[in-house]
Amino acid sequence: MKFRPLGDRVLVKRVEEEEKTKGGIIIPDTAKEKPQEGEVIAVGPGARNDKGDLVALDVKAGDRILFGKWSGTEVKVDGQDLLIMKESDVLGVVEK
Repeated sequence: MKFRPLGDRVLVKRVEEEEKTKGGIIIPDTAKEKPQEGEVIAVGPGARNDKGDLVALDVKAGDRILFGKWSGTEVKVDGQDLLIMKESDVLGVVEK
């Protein structure tokens, strides 16, 4: 199934964190917090400004982003757990 977000929304896949600490201790699933880092899968066309002009988004598919702990709405697309959030919920892009 193809999914295209509308407006200034982005579709994000969470990036899984390490299951071990630096010291080698394995962290069980029940003790882990949900990651606040993800990869942008798809973006909407953008938001409209006061004049009605379309303003493109700053993020693009493939970007690695950081977002707030409670940001977005969880959805399941093709069996994958994904998030839909507004671009304003994105805190920043992680540069490599």
